[in-house]
Amino acid sequence: MELKSFLGMSDVGNMDTEQFVESALQLQQLMMLYEAGIQEIKTKLEILSSESNITGKPNPIDAIKTRIKDPRSILRKLRRRGFPISLQSMRDNLNDIAGIRVVCPFIEDIYTVADMLMRQDDIELIEQKDYIKHPKPNGYRSLHLILEVPIFLSESTHAVRVELQLRTIAMDFWASLEHQLRYKNDTEIPPHISKDLKECADVISATDEKMQEIAMKLHTL
Repeated sequence: MELKSFLGMSDVGNMDTEQFVESALQLQQLMMLYEAGIQEIKTKLEILSSESNITGKPNPIDAIKTRIKDPRSILRKLRRRGFPISLQSMRDNLNDIAGIRVVCPFIEDIYTVADMLMRQDDIELIEQKDYIKHPKPNGYRSLHLILEVPIFLSESTHAVRVELQLRTIAMDFWASLEHQLRYKNDTEIPPHISKDLKECADVISATDEKMQEIAMKLHTL
């Protein structure tokens, strides 16, 4: 019943096999587009990384990770935000179905990678949230970009949105562990533990800035 509701079939009882198959195929095709969007951005990032290796310049990319939300996660998010449960609502209201995380050595590299991507004329910046200059209250730091890229099929072209998160190695370390502690724990995180996590984030951020400073000093030698 959940899948039928997600596929936008209001009258579940009257839904025949042909309708179900057609709607399931539409969902499959839509998820394929998001996968293609990830591949497009990922390929561009890999080319930029390879170019740095060839030119001998310091590589601003340490790692590239990708993920796509599964239908259950999409359904929960639509419900949580009060959006209609349908494929069209999914496309219109959620920008993070397709996600890429780029882990960079230094803070400066984050903005270098973002600038290199945005100079490519087939990528459109839809939204930017800079949680490095303006960290979240819990201490989370990252640069979030919502990018739109064209996907060319045999008979049509589709604009697909991909969420790109750019972090340093240190930011990724904290965010990964914080997520594991906060969301994998069966109990509510008490305020004093949240305070401890925030303090860890601040210490890691200070270390990040110091490492950036050291790198800049070495560059001038």
